[in-house]
Amino acid sequence: MTLAWIDLRTVAPHHVEGVVDAAIHSRLHGIVSDDPAVLATLPPTIANILVGAAEGFTGITTTVIADQAELDALVLAAGDRENVAAWVDVHDDRTLQLACAAAVALPYSVVRFADPTKIPLEIVLASADRAPGKLFTVCGDLEEASIVVDVLERGSEGVLLAPKDATEVFALSRMLEATSPKLELATLVVDRIEHHGLGDRVCVDTCTHFEEDEGILVGSFSTGFLLSCSETHPLPYMPTRPFRVNAGALHSYVLGPENRTNYLSELHSGSTVLAVNSEGRTRRVVVGRSKLESRPLLSITAHSVDGIEISLTVQDDWHVRLLGPGGKVRNVTELQRGDELLGYLATDQRHVGIPIGEFCKEQ
Repeated sequence: MTLAWIDLRTVAPHHVEGVVDAAIHSRLHGIVSDDPAVLATLPPTIANILVGAAEGFTGITTTVIADQAELDALVLAAGDRENVAAWVDVHDDRTLQLACAAAVALPYSVVRFADPTKIPLEIVLASADRAPGKLFTVCGDLEEASIVVDVLERGSEGVLLAPKDATEVFALSRMLEATSPKLELATLVVDRIEHHGLGDRVCVDTCTHFEEDEGILVGSFSTGFLLSCSETHPLPYMPTRPFRVNAGALHSYVLGPENRTNYLSELHSGSTVLAVNSEGRTRRVVVGRSKLESRPLLSITAHSVDGIEISLTVQDDWHVRLLGPGGKVRNVTELQRGDELLGYLATDQRHVGIPIGEFCKEQ
């Protein structure tokens, strides 16, 4: 989880208590203030970060620096202490290089960027890639924080936010906790293949490259999904499209983040789905577009070791592929009874994509 420091210095006085309580309840990493008396009231479960210096203060002290000489002095004074941070305002190349040096040299560094571009942050992250210290990026709002955590696919170790109220603290915590958990994939055995003639199928074009053993989970029933392979592997007569999954018929469910599903027909530019690899590791991917076209269709019916039936309808063409155990690529037109495929079994029924515990029979 990305760390978060909550800056109290600009929080309205009548919101301070609520903001502090929210930060403690959400188990965020630290509270920032320029008043040591405020920090003295905090429990030991949350870090105290003081901007400035105070006699006898034992938390993390943050010193604003403006040049290399001030950084050198801070590093020398810090010695082996692990509770020292530098604050750098980046507004030109000189201060950018200062931020890079601070991120390498100190246990903590806080960087505030004057311009909206994230290129300077990328440069600091690259410069401090193997440094043991923690870099915190000042964010103006929750939207900027959501962007910062993904810069160079990893973001800074922490974000610093001055919230308006406790609601923004809880929202920041939820955003930082959002993960894409590993799924327990099942081996499914093919029972039958049926050809159906013309219907509508959906290709899902994403804003990312898929790995060779990645795809998306798609199924006709809410109780289970098959791992539909991306077009990462070479095909005759056409180039590879490593951003695309020829996913299935428009009625099919596709698994997304937080155990939510959408119909393939509902996907559009900006939607989010889960990329899943053959070991069950997942990541969120953004849909660039979905492409619906009429094509001949076939359906695949398979079962789990517990007898749960899974079904998927896809385009009836050799170049449409599913993934089997070990990431083996299976062309759908060559599947036979007894072949093994990878899938995911879901225990809940669905209502508008939300898992619910009600009786529902699908066939």
